[in-house]
Amino acid sequence: MEIKKDILQKNFGLHVKKLRLKKGFTQGEVSSNMNKDQQSLQRIESGKVSPSLFYLFQLANSLDVSISELMDFEITEKKSKK
Repeated sequence: MEIKKDILQKNFGLHVKKLRLKKGFTQGEVSSNMNKDQQSLQRIESGKVSPSLFYLFQLANSLDVSISELMDFEITEKKSKK
């Protein structure tokens, strides 16, 4: 199965957003805990960019989850309507 980068980024971003909301955090709180600007988290949650390895560790720590939990997400591709 070939995984497209944009699909992977979108699914990861949705997962991060779900984890953040489940924990009751705002984007501002998570970003502040990481000493990052809120826009970087917005771009990740929207699937526009891929985070670096270092960012992933900071994000997991800020969300109070393990790296395994952060990376445990489904990759689904929406089928286009014909």
